[in-house]
Amino acid sequence: MNMTSADIREAFLAFFAERGHQRVASGSLIPGNDPTLLFTNAGMVPFKDVFLGDEQRDYNRATSSQRCLRAGGKHNDLENVGYTARHHTFFEMLGNFSFGDYFKREAIQYAWEFLTEVLQLPKDKLWVTVFTEDDEAYDIWAKEIGVPESRISRIGAKDNFWAMGDTGPCGPCSEIFFDHGEEVWGGPPGTPEEDGDRYIEIWNLVFMQYNRQADGELRPLPKPSVDTGMGLERIAAVMQKVHSNYEIDLFKALIEAAAKVIGTDDWENKSLRVIADHIRSCSFLIADGVQPSNEGRGYVLRRIIRRAVRHGNLLGATDVFFYKLVPELVKQMGAAYPELKEKEKVIAQALLREEEQFSKTLDRGLAILQDALAGLSGNVLPGDLVFKLYDTYGFPVDLTADIAREQGLTVDEAGFAAAMEQQRQRAQQASQFGVDYNERLKSSQRSEFTGYQLLGDQSEVAELFSEGEPVNELAAGQPGIVVLSRTPFYAESGGQVGDTGKLLVGAGQFTVEDTQYIGKAIAHHGRGDVTLRVGDQVTAQVDAGRREAIKRNHSATHLLHAALRNLLGDHVTQKGSLVSPERLRFDFSHYEAVSAGQLDMLERQVNEEIASNHELATELMPIEAAKQAGAMALFGEKYDDQVRVVQMGNYSMELCGGTHVKQTGDIGLFRIVSEAGIASGVRRIDAVTGSGAIRFTQQQTQQLRQAAGLLKADPTHLAERLQQQLDRSKALERTITELNQKLAAQAGGDLVKSAKKIGGHKVILAQLENVESKALRTMVDDLKNQLGSGVVVLAVAAEGKVSLIAGVTKDLTNQIKAGDLINLAAAEVGGKGGGRPDMAMAGGSMPEHIPQALAAAQKHIESSLDS
Repeated sequence: MNMTSADIREAFLAFFAERGHQRVASGSLIPGNDPTLLFTNAGMVPFKDVFLGDEQRDYNRATSSQRCLRAGGKHNDLENVGYTARHHTFFEMLGNFSFGDYFKREAIQYAWEFLTEVLQLPKDKLWVTVFTEDDEAYDIWAKEIGVPESRISRIGAKDNFWAMGDTGPCGPCSEIFFDHGEEVWGGPPGTPEEDGDRYIEIWNLVFMQYNRQADGELRPLPKPSVDTGMGLERIAAVMQKVHSNYEIDLFKALIEAAAKVIGTDDWENKSLRVIADHIRSCSFLIADGVQPSNEGRGYVLRRIIRRAVRHGNLLGATDVFFYKLVPELVKQMGAAYPELKEKEKVIAQALLREEEQFSKTLDRGLAILQDALAGLSGNVLPGDLVFKLYDTYGFPVDLTADIAREQGLTVDEAGFAAAMEQQRQRAQQASQFGVDYNERLKSSQRSEFTGYQLLGDQSEVAELFSEGEPVNELAAGQPGIVVLSRTPFYAESGGQVGDTGKLLVGAGQFTVEDTQYIGKAIAHHGRGDVTLRVGDQVTAQVDAGRREAIKRNHSATHLLHAALRNLLGDHVTQKGSLVSPERLRFDFSHYEAVSAGQLDMLERQVNEEIASNHELATELMPIEAAKQAGAMALFGEKYDDQVRVVQMGNYSMELCGGTHVKQTGDIGLFRIVSEAGIASGVRRIDAVTGSGAIRFTQQQTQQLRQAAGLLKADPTHLAERLQQQLDRSKALERTITELNQKLAAQAGGDLVKSAKKIGGHKVILAQLENVESKALRTMVDDLKNQLGSGVVVLAVAAEGKVSLIAGVTKDLTNQIKAGDLINLAAAEVGGKGGGRPDMAMAGGSMPEHIPQALAAAQKHIESSLDS
C-alpha cells in the first residue's frame, strides 16, 4: 500500500477517534505556560499537566498529530540535519494517549492493529522491544499478539525506560521496529549492529506506571497512563518504500521547489535536504509567533534561517530564495495546519527580511573564513575566529562548524565558549525538569472562580499550606497559603496580576497579598491575625478599587492590540503583557519603531472605541468555533477545549480568561507613556488608563509649562521658540569646531617641527591638550601629508577617558601596521582598538598611563623601522 503523508496522518487520527479518543489539534511549538521547555519537542508536551495530575480534561483518551521541533537547548538535532536520513529540526509526532484509562494491553493491541490491518504492514517485518524487567508487556506481545519470541528484544533502561525527570512519573517502554530487509546492513535492536539502517524504530509506547521518589524507590501510580509517539516522516518512508525520510512525498515536493528557485539540478545534494527541512521549522515557528532575534527562541530561528541561506549559497543561489518556498509548504501542509495558510504572508515577509539582512554580511564573512582556512595549520578552527564570525558577521557557530566539517576540520568549541559564554547562554535554556516532582507544591482541589460576577463570596477553607507543606491550620501571624473551594479572587494568569484583599473569619481576617494557581486550585498567599483551620467558613473580599483599575487596564490592552493590527498590519501579534492596577504593558511583533504620528493615531483609535462605550460580551464556546468566529488567541497562552471569548463591539474579539469592564466607557481615558524595542522584531508599549491617564496628562502639562517658562515662551509657541534655540546652538557649535580646527592646525605645525627620527623615518609621538577626539582623524591625515613618510601616534585625555590614534604613511605599512601599533599602546591604558594598516584608533580608561602608552608605541616603532 502506497499512502501519502497526508493519508497516513488522517488514517491514524481517524483510527483512534473511532476507538473513543478525543481528536486534539496540534499545540503550538511554543509550550503554553511552560518555561521549562524551549520548544514542544514531543507529542506528549501539550498533555504534560494532565499526566502530572495538575489538569483535568473532559476526556481520558486522546489522539493528535503534534508538530515538534528539536533545534535548541537539551534536544538539538540541528547539526545532523541534512547529513543523515532521519534527523529533522521539525517533525510531526502521531500519538495516542490514555490518562488513567486503558494501559499496556490496549495500547499494544491498538498499535498492532493499526500497523498490520490499516497500514497493512507485513507482520514478519515488525520487531518489538520491551524493558528488560517488563514481563507483562513481553507476555502480551508474545502470547496475545503472537509475535515470535525471536523478534522480541529485552532492552535496558537506557533505551526502554522513560522518565519525566529524576523524580516523578516514569515507566517502561515498548518500541516497534520495521525490518527493511537483508539487502540493507544492520542488526536487530540490542545487537552490536543495531545502528545500521535495516531495523528502524517507527513507534514508541510509553507505559507510565510508577512515581520515582528522591531515594530511587518506584511507587505504583494510582492511575497508570499511556503516552505513544510515531514519527509521521518515518512511517511515511516505510509506506512509500524508501530508506530516507527525505525521499517521501512531502520532502520531494519541497526539494523540487528549492531546486527550482535556486536554479540547480544537483538533486542529490545534501544542501537541498537542509533547505527543505528548515523551511518547515522556520515557517511553523513564525506562524506560532516567534520572530528572528538574538536571544532565546528567536535566536534559534535566526540560526536555522541563516543555515538554510548559507546552504543555498553553496548551491549557487545568487539572490534571496528561501521565502519563495513558503507557498509550496502551504500547499503540502496547509490543509492539516490552517495557521500556515493564515500566516503565509507574515511568514514570507519575515523570512525575506532576515535573508536580506544576512546576505549583506554573508559574502564578507565567507571571504574572511576562507582566508583563515587557507592559512590554517592543523585541523582545528580557532575559537577566537569562530567568535569573530559570530560577533561581527552574525555567523551562528553551527554554520561555521558546517563549513569546517566540509573541509575536514573541527571547531575549537571550548575557545569559542570562553569568548562567548554570555551569548551562548541566551541561545540555550536549561530544562528545569530536574526539580523533584514529588516536592512540588500540589493541590487536589479545583477551585470555582466566582469573580466574574462577585467581589465578595462565602466559602470554605479546603486546604492550607505553610512553607510548601500541607497543614491543618495556620496560626495567627504565620505566613501561608489558603485554598478555598470557591473564590472571587483572580489568580495571576494571562498577564493579569493576582488579586489582593482579605478573608474574614469571625472577628479576625487573613490578609491576601497575592493570588496564584497551584494546578487548578486558586491559592491565596498572605498571613492573618487569627488562626485558620481546614473546614473554616470565610468571607472572601477582593480589594474592589484595585480590581477595577486592573479591569480598566486589561480591557484597554485588548483595544490596543486591535488598534495595532488595524494600523500596522496583521503581522502584529502579542508577545507578552502585564496588566496591573498602575499600568498596562503590551509586547508585540513589529520590525521598526512606531512613529510619533502612529502613536497619536493609536491613542486616538483606542479613545474613540472607549467613547463608543461598547458593552463587553463574553461567551464560552469550543476553541475551534471561537477561532472560526475570528477570536484572537494570545501568544504563549494555553487554552482548554472550552474557551472564554471577550468581544468589544465589532472592534476586538479575543480568547481571554481575565476580568474586564462592563462597557468600554468605564476605561475613561487611555494614554501611551512609552514605546521602545525590547528585542529584534519585538516592541513594547507602556500605557495608563483612568485616573492614571489623567495624572500622566497633568504631569505632561506641568512639564510643558515649566519648559515654556525656562525659554520665556508661551506654551502654545514652545516648539517654535525651542527651534530658535537649537538653531543658535548649532551655529555656536560650528563656530567652536572651526576654532578647534584652526588650533589643531597650529598644533600640527608645531608637532611636525618636533618630529623624531627613528630608523631614518619621521615619527610624531605626543599627548595633546584641548583637542577634541573627533578631530584626531583629520589631524593625523594632515600630519601624514606634511611628513610625507612617517608614523604618527597621538593621545588625548578627557573626563577620565583616553583616545588614541595611530597613522602610518602607505610606504611604511609593510614594515609597521597602525592596528598592531595602536593595540600595544591601548593595552597600557586599559583599552583596545583596531582599524586599517594606515589608520587605527583605540580607547582606554587610564589617562595617567598615557606616557607608558606612548613609550610602548615608540618601542614598537623602533623595533619595526630599525629592522
